[in-house]
Amino acid sequence: MADFYSVLEVERTASDDEIKKAYRKLAMQYHPDRNNGSKDAEERFKAITEAYDVLRDPQKRSAYDRYGEAGLRGGAGGAGGFQHVDLSEALNIFMRDFGGMGGLGDLFGGGGRRQTGPRPGADVKVTAELTLAEVASGTQKTFKVRLLDPCESCQGSGAEAGTSPTRCTTCEGSGEVRRAQRSFFGQFVSVAPCPTCSGEGVMISQPCRKCRGEGRTRGEHSVVVDIPPGVATGQYMTLRGKGNIGPRGGPRGDILVVFEVEDDQRFERDGEDLYCEVLVNYSQLVLGADLEVPGVTGTLSLRVPPGTSSGQLFHLRGRGLPRVNSSGVGDLHVRLQLWTPSDLGERERELITELGEIQGAPSQERQSRGFWSKMKEALGA
Repeated sequence: MADFYSVLEVERTASDDEIKKAYRKLAMQYHPDRNNGSKDAEERFKAITEAYDVLRDPQKRSAYDRYGEAGLRGGAGGAGGFQHVDLSEALNIFMRDFGGMGGLGDLFGGGGRRQTGPRPGADVKVTAELTLAEVASGTQKTFKVRLLDPCESCQGSGAEAGTSPTRCTTCEGSGEVRRAQRSFFGQFVSVAPCPTCSGEGVMISQPCRKCRGEGRTRGEHSVVVDIPPGVATGQYMTLRGKGNIGPRGGPRGDILVVFEVEDDQRFERDGEDLYCEVLVNYSQLVLGADLEVPGVTGTLSLRVPPGTSSGQLFHLRGRGLPRVNSSGVGDLHVRLQLWTPSDLGERERELITELGEIQGAPSQERQSRGFWSKMKEALGA
């Protein structure tokens, strides 16, 4: 398993700009159009593009830094998991962020292949609302999504039945126009999508009457998503090629499933760890007790030893949330807090008064020792 930072030849602390510059430099060096179809160059180009696609995304990068490639499976990878990019996807990513080999890459008569033909469809975003119990076990969700599908009348071509698209005469089917200019530094070639056919390379003289030449119509789909346990709000998974179809035969876009976890008033969450507070009375702290404390999917037993102080933190190992797409489970941390009643009955008041007279005030030594113990606990000493 390659290290993405090593692949891009950057430090793990590299900024977004440094990552982008490193990728552009290496991508220009190993781009297939500049290496005469070399398989070694192609594999290197795919590897650096895959590394860049992960590290340029803050959420993917955070998951990768924490768990490696395992953190990407289901969180930010392909349909149901992380997928290695193929050459077509690598070229699309390069085109998306740098516009292909145009611009500075075409100085001195350079220039290479631009992606032509039908454009891919737009991505679709859906929100998966989850409870903490669903996060703990993982779940399956079904979404109703309206997507653009190939037009049944023209089979996605955009042309009326009995006719077919014709090659664009402006760009001769290439989907791009080039203009060469000479300067002091040599010849500069600019490449732009053909203005006549919008980069598709074909023209439609008789548009389909049902889809008006778009080659697609809208329909309703049921999308089933298996959500792994341990996900958090803001994380997402990508269903590759499940989104809208592109105009006139273009490939489908993606569906982005964004997770939104409902707040659970019983807990505070920190990654896979959960924190909660439980109120106890004075006798339970002094004499000890067997308590029932909240868990994600039910109650848990906690034995409180005699002489426990208010504010004591107990750690229930493995009772938190699963680590997303990784082995292990977090912990549940339970803090006991002394419950102080605001309304006392006459008998309660008498007993507490009598107890206070028997015990007397805590010594100064005990007060100091208790204070510094709590300070050390708070500071993690």
